[in-house]
Amino acid sequence: MRTILFSSQTYDRDSFLAAELPAGIELHFQAARLSLDTAALAEHHEVVCAFINDDLGAPVLERLAAGGTRLIALRSAGYNHVDLAAAKRLGLAIVRVPAYSPHAVAEHAVALILALNRRLHRAYNRTREGDFSLHGLTGFDLVGKTVGVVGTGQIGATFARIMNGFGCQLLAYDPYPNPQVEAFGARYMSLPQLLAESQIISLHCPLNEQSKHLINRESLAHMQPGAMLINTGRGGLVDTPALIDALKDGRLGYLGLDVYEEEAQLFFEDRSDLPLQDDVLARLLTFPNVIVTAHQAFLTREALDAIAATTLHNIAAWKAGTPENQVTGD
Repeated sequence: MRTILFSSQTYDRDSFLAAELPAGIELHFQAARLSLDTAALAEHHEVVCAFINDDLGAPVLERLAAGGTRLIALRSAGYNHVDLAAAKRLGLAIVRVPAYSPHAVAEHAVALILALNRRLHRAYNRTREGDFSLHGLTGFDLVGKTVGVVGTGQIGATFARIMNGFGCQLLAYDPYPNPQVEAFGARYMSLPQLLAESQIISLHCPLNEQSKHLINRESLAHMQPGAMLINTGRGGLVDTPALIDALKDGRLGYLGLDVYEEEAQLFFEDRSDLPLQDDVLARLLTFPNVIVTAHQAFLTREALDAIAATTLHNIAAWKAGTPENQVTGD
């Protein structure tokens, strides 16, 4: 089965080539992002392996189906970028990687908290320039602080366990409470109440119609002045322009983003020689209390190995007529 991996980087190639390749699967790596302009590259490939910023809307799926594609194998847990109704109409099967390493994403969220709190990004730049002063670098002890966990699936639960280890008080919001998180002493409550009581809020929920712009002007108004917001989930969970206003008026004291709603045309590429055309992101990057990383929370050796192994297993299982980890949209 000819399989093409769109948006494939060097680390994707390395992890997939190091994995045990099931018999009958032939891999082709394509650095280009999947779009209507690049869909022709998938001609005569029965399987298209796509990542989070690939375009899997109806026009692209129609083009893929016309070229002979029968399976979309996602290298991600989320599938909000897939037009499931169109896939069903076209007879395209969709499989995903429901879990790879919840530790990778949860630990990156904690890294953003620590870096923002102790101003590590500012201290790093300062000492490299020979400035060894400490003014403006005062942080706070994490022990005893109230941390709100929004979304308590595998990643959220792992994040909660780590923050519990720091001695933090845990609050949680999720339509489906997780007993494991409650065992850490977390109290489930409404989102407005969580925002009002938390000094640190971390987003770990999927992106869907209900969660889109979960953090907006209204919800930001519920936060304590100077609160910290971390998003390692999906960029669409927050209304980014509203974040800028909250940073300007001090409602947000710290912001850590590993995802951005308009990241598809920016992230995973070296654009250092080009002017940044996204005015909203450019404005965010001017704040000294903001750290933006380019969707790297998943990027650990363990996670990459798990993604490759599960993706190849999904393709082999579908080929054998016993599909696993299938997304139906029903």
